[in-house]
Amino acid sequence: MSYVDEIISQVTEKNPAEPEFHQAVREVLDSIRPVIEKNEEKFRKDALLERLTNPERQIKFRVPWVDDNGNVQVNTGYRVQFNSAIGPYKGGLRLHPSVNLGIIKFLGFEQIFKNSLTGLPIGGGKGGSDFDPKGKSDREVMAFCQSFMTELSKYIGADTDVPAGDIGTGAREIGYMFGQYKRLRGVFEGVLTGKGLSYGGSLARTEATGYGLLYIVDELLRSHGNDIKGKTAVVSGAGNVAIYAIEKATQLGAKVVTCSDSTGWVYDPDGIDVAALKEIKEVKRARLTEYKNYRPNSEYHEGRGVWQIKADIALPCATQNELGIEDAKALVANKVTVVAEGANMPTTEEATKYLQDNGVFFIPGKAANAGGVATSALEMSQNSERLSWSFEEVDRQLKGIMEGIYHNIDDAAKRYGFEDNFVVGANIAGFEKVLDAMNAQGIV
Repeated sequence: MSYVDEIISQVTEKNPAEPEFHQAVREVLDSIRPVIEKNEEKFRKDALLERLTNPERQIKFRVPWVDDNGNVQVNTGYRVQFNSAIGPYKGGLRLHPSVNLGIIKFLGFEQIFKNSLTGLPIGGGKGGSDFDPKGKSDREVMAFCQSFMTELSKYIGADTDVPAGDIGTGAREIGYMFGQYKRLRGVFEGVLTGKGLSYGGSLARTEATGYGLLYIVDELLRSHGNDIKGKTAVVSGAGNVAIYAIEKATQLGAKVVTCSDSTGWVYDPDGIDVAALKEIKEVKRARLTEYKNYRPNSEYHEGRGVWQIKADIALPCATQNELGIEDAKALVANKVTVVAEGANMPTTEEATKYLQDNGVFFIPGKAANAGGVATSALEMSQNSERLSWSFEEVDRQLKGIMEGIYHNIDDAAKRYGFEDNFVVGANIAGFEKVLDAMNAQGIV
């Protein structure tokens, strides 16, 4: 059995009931086989893949808090500090009922390579809780966040581990967590990113993941003698990533005709109205059923269906494994040319392979959605310098980082004979930098 297959088997056996983590490891290790096979004896001797696939630290803790009725609730908190070879652990905090250790490990493992691709000195980590902020009062959210940070504060710091927002963790939650950290530790430092502008946050952070997604798609098309202008795009999701992906796509001259939330999806043949979407989701925090009130010509459908609409570009921006094999077949039948992941691992393995086998340019999330963590790292830089950069400066750096990521993954794919296979290119390019740092630092 090859070293790669041996480790995939070992990870599956030692981490039962964690299918997302198994999928992430399998996808990365399969992609980097060419690198491993060239040095298999040395890597096996150094247990390199064992060290790569085992987190440096896994923290699990209870989070007791008091609800508005005076009852005590208990949630579970997690922080997986996966790899610090190239910098402090960096990755978001997800607050959602689906959160468990396996999902946090999958996200943390992906984060290693995503962070490496940015070219910035940040390692991989992830955290969160099965707490659901939806339907909770501000006071209840504050009570949870303060309890969560009381324990988490023991393990994080500006030069150790710098968490950020993620699903369920927005400006409100980050603010409550930052306030509690400052109160407990007595220091004002850049320990969290995604902060408010009045206390160390960065301009363009809100827009960064969605904007970055379009910058890398635009660079891909231009590198292949094409242009995003005039293209039709389908987008899933209606959260932060989706909204600003739609906004930037529109600014670049594309027409986005769909978006979705957990109950249904919208088709707007005239192009999604970004202002209406922002009001529904960011101001009212309402469902997409309201969209038709703003755009009578649009259609609202229950359930799923975004990927059935004919388009040139597909951008899954909702959640993991939302785009399956039947969706991939529909996209190919409709002659889609680019699929780029705005969410983390939103495309199943089977669907990814089908898209690639049918000539679709596919950019995985670790490259395509790296704009968020890249701008978080830029926020860390601003905090270290006690400076605040302009929106234009942050956006300029973000655009440069995303264009650099495209050329980095493109070059890596070509070097190993996998031209236009950006999954292989992203994993190899991300892995090579981490590998170099791990080898330099000895067996730790």
